[in-house]
Order: sequence, then C-alpha cells, then structure tokens
Amino acid sequence: MRICCPLLFIAAAAFLSSSSLAQVAPPAPAATQAPGTPPGPAPQMLTLQQAEQLAIQNHPQIQIATAQASVADAQRREVRAAYFPAVNGSITGAEANDTNRIGAGVLNAPRVFPKFAQGFQVNQLLTDFGRTYQLVKSANLHERAQEENIVTARADVLLQVDRSYFGVLRAQALLRVAQQTVSERQLVSNQVTQMAANQLKSQLDVTFANVDLAQAQLLLIQAQNNLQSSYADLTRALGFADQRTYSLMEPGPAAGPPASLDALIQQAVMNRPELVSLRLEATAAQTFVTSERDRWFPSITAVGAAGLIPFHADVTTTGLNDQYAAAGFNMNIPIFNGRLFGALRNEALERSIVQQQSLRTELDQVVRDVNQAWNDANSGYQRLSEVEQLVDQATQALNLATSRYQLGLSSIVELTQSQLNLTQAQIEQVNATYDYQTELALVNYSIGNLR
Repeated sequence: MRICCPLLFIAAAAFLSSSSLAQVAPPAPAATQAPGTPPGPAPQMLTLQQAEQLAIQNHPQIQIATAQASVADAQRREVRAAYFPAVNGSITGAEANDTNRIGAGVLNAPRVFPKFAQGFQVNQLLTDFGRTYQLVKSANLHERAQEENIVTARADVLLQVDRSYFGVLRAQALLRVAQQTVSERQLVSNQVTQMAANQLKSQLDVTFANVDLAQAQLLLIQAQNNLQSSYADLTRALGFADQRTYSLMEPGPAAGPPASLDALIQQAVMNRPELVSLRLEATAAQTFVTSERDRWFPSITAVGAAGLIPFHADVTTTGLNDQYAAAGFNMNIPIFNGRLFGALRNEALERSIVQQQSLRTELDQVVRDVNQAWNDANSGYQRLSEVEQLVDQATQALNLATSRYQLGLSSIVELTQSQLNLTQAQIEQVNATYDYQTELALVNYSIGNLR
C-alpha cells in the first residue's frame, strides 16, 4: 500500500499535466494580430495584394525608373526635332560712317550701314541621307528599353514585398512557438518544483527544468526582436521611412511547384523584362553604329530669311530697301576632320559589342536563376510533408517522455531533450512553410510573372 499510493499520485499528476499541455497552444487565427506589439490602436489589416499595390504606388525605386523613362522620351524628342524647321527671330541695329569698312577678322571687307532691322530666318534639313533616321530609331529603342526597366523595377519591388511579407508572418509564427514553449516549460518547472517540495523528485531535476525554462525565455526574446526587424523590412519594402505595424492576412495554402522546367526557361527568356530591355538596348546600339557611319554622308539644308528695315540710310547710297527676303540651300560635304568620324564609329561599335555581351551574360544568369528557383521550390514542397511528420513524431515523443518521467521510469534529461526536439520541429515547420511561399515568389520572379 505504501508503494501504490505514490504511484497513483504520480499517475494523476501526469494526467493533469498532459491535459494542461494540450490547452496551451490554440490554433493560429487567419489574420495574425502582430503578437508581441505594445497595446494601442488596432493595426491596419493588410493582404499580400494590398501590400504589393501600396509598394507600387509609393516605392522610390519605381519612381526612379519612371523618371528615367521620361528622360529617354525627352531624348527621343530632342533627336526627332531635326525633322522640323528651326525658326529664329532677329533684331539688329547699327551705327557707322558710310565710308567705313571692316578691315580685319574676315577675308572680305563688307560695308557697315546705319540701320535698324527686324526679321526671321528659317532652316530646314532636307536630307542627311539617313543619319537622322537612324538616330531617331536608336532613341526610340532606348526609350522602349527604359520602359522595360520600369517593369524590372516593379518586379524587384514586388519580390522585396513578398519576401518581407512572408518574413513578418514567419516571425509572428516563431513568436507564437516561443510563447507556447515558455508556457509549457513553465508548467513543467512548476510541476517539478512541487514534486521536489514533496520529496518526489530531486533538486537536480528542478535545476534542469529551470535551465530549459531560461532557454525558452531567451528564445522568446529573440523572437520578439526578429518580429520588430521583420516589420522594419516590410516598411522599407513598402517605401515608407517610418516603421509601421500591420495585421497581415495569411495568403492561403500554396499550390504545388511547376512541373516543367523547360517551359519555365522558355517563358523566362521571352518575358523577363531585363532581357527585353537588353535586347532593345543592343538593337539601339547597332542602329547608333549605323548613324555614326552616316556622318560621312553630306547634308542638305534649306535656308530662308525675310524682314523689315524701317530705318536705314539713303537707299541711293546704301542700296537698302524697306523689306528684304531671300531663300537658298546649303550642302555640307565632310572631307577631312582628323579621323574624328572614324573614331566615333569605332566607339559606337565597341559599345554595341558590350551591349551584346551583356545580353548574353544576363541570359545565362536568367537560365541559372530559373533552374535554382525551380529546384528550391521542389525541395521546399517535399520538405513540407517531412516537417509535418517530424512535428507529429516529436509531439508523441514528448507525451511519452512526460508520462515516463512523471511515473519515475526515466530521467529529466529525456524529458528536456524531448521538449527541445519538439521546439526545433515546430521551428522547422514554420521555416519550411514560409520558405516555400518565398520560393514560389522567386519562381514567378525568375520567369517574369511578378510584375
């Protein structure tokens, strides 16, 4: 009877502790309420799609790309201005002796008459045998390449948002794991302490339980710090300077990884905005080489002038009338300029080679990125089922270890090791869940679907 009573007491305590442990960790809500944040007004609800739209509207990286595209559009219009006439107005006045002539600085000696005149000149390029056409074509291609850079900037920003969004969800889930771990180990510490007070366990067991509790509290502090850091990353990804706290919505169950790697590579080669931009830049560089070659061609310009001379000296001595008008053309034929045109063409040719090799390098990098993202997504998907089994096994092992310890069939070391295994398994499950979400975002980014 003396042996049976303590065993019945221990069995009852084991039953009560296992019942208490089952009530510690409630299921996570669909909308995470930012655990560990100070009390105050309820944080703004934010879905992943809303976060992406907010970043597109606000992030400076997209604003920079948009401004650069506007610069390219202005440069295109600058080059295209050569197609239109240039009109200049002039107002000229002079006072001189009728017998004066300019004697230095020019080959002829024109006379200078007292006069006041006003008029305008018109210059119109008739043809430069294709050089302006090539310049405009190159500028158009460069503008389109800059527009693709806006798409690239959007994709980069959206990838940052997705990573930061899942980073916050991961940090919140890890914080819940840490809170649950502290609660469970506090319960064990209290029970072991009570047993030691009743001389059912040794003080060494109390020390082991308190050490485990201290480790769980350190894990909680680290999880709280990681959550604040994750909020800072999300705020930066959204384009805000001050840190903001949101209540994030879970995006729902993730789909399986894409099946065909070859189809992904083909889609990436066609759709990645970086590749589209570099192709346009390479074509623009080749077109610019042609325009630099066309510098050797002549250019023909039409010139017209008209105006009034309301004040002038006597027409019999100066030959000046009250009105004037003239028209003509000019052909400029380059002959020799110290090999300037040849050097400009060689420079453009080498820059074209640089653009072509940059395209080739980026193409190789894109194919590698798709391979890596696809492999990571498949590994992450397989990892999900494995960690789920790991958590189930660790939970069962902890339940058995708790019962064995309270029945006096094992030491505190077995119990603490089982607690540690379960905590590690839960952390692995959280990491696997949000790693896979991030890996799917990387797959979409690598094939050009994230825009």
